[in-house]
Amino acid sequence: MGGSLLFMAWSRALGRVGELLFLPWLNRVFAMEESRPGLLRIPDLSKSFRELCALDSLTLSLEEGESLALLGPNGAGKTTALRLLMGELVPDRGEARVFGHDCFREHAEVMRYVGYVPDDPLFLDRILGWELIHFAGSMRGMEEGEIQKRAGALAERWDFLDALDQDPAGYSRGMRRKLALILALLHEPALLLLDEPTIGLDPIATKVLQEVLEEERRRGMGVFLSTQLLERAERMADRVAILVEGKLVASGTLEELKSQLAPGGSLEEVFFKVVAPQGVQEG
Repeated sequence: MGGSLLFMAWSRALGRVGELLFLPWLNRVFAMEESRPGLLRIPDLSKSFRELCALDSLTLSLEEGESLALLGPNGAGKTTALRLLMGELVPDRGEARVFGHDCFREHAEVMRYVGYVPDDPLFLDRILGWELIHFAGSMRGMEEGEIQKRAGALAERWDFLDALDQDPAGYSRGMRRKLALILALLHEPALLLLDEPTIGLDPIATKVLQEVLEEERRRGMGVFLSTQLLERAERMADRVAILVEGKLVASGTLEELKSQLAPGGSLEEVFFKVVAPQGVQEG
């Protein structure tokens, strides 16, 4: 918009000569903006394990600052989708790209932009939490002071500073998740991938997570999360995609899906509408 107004001002001032001079340049600028690759593009992504089709032609996109929740029953393909985005699996068809970089073929480049929290984080024994954090930060090219400041601020939010002086082998599941979140957010990723992000977290830690994600999204970070907890999806995502047996059966904003599938209803009603077999009622 600013470029257009500037061009109009130049045109009025310089007349036809101004148009001839500046219009080609302005068109190139606008074309560059339009052709910039989006944060996450997933066209026609498919993966099978022998005879089992885990993911069938998944097509989704995510822009900077957006949050998308991937929902579905057990075995729907949610974790497979995340593993494909992490470059841990090779797709049978299609691709996934972060800022235009292929998640499998350009894995190292993609990891510059991505933070990831698996559903059950595990860490090496006999190494302290702080040591893991400093190692992860140094691998990403961060300075020691930057690592200490960023990790310390995040740990303080979760009342986790003292725990970083301990061996994660003695952590509870919730403590392991807090450490995994700190590691994933350490380098201020452009894209955060979360598999069942609140499992093991108490209500206070869950609220802190929601606050941190909101703050990071205002910075421009995109969030792609997988969960079975519908109420968490409603609070943590502005868009929802529902998988059933590897197929995308519904996708849109919460308002769009409610309007189309359960007018006046909830996300739970939408979910059962598209997931439950015909004639099966919730409860």
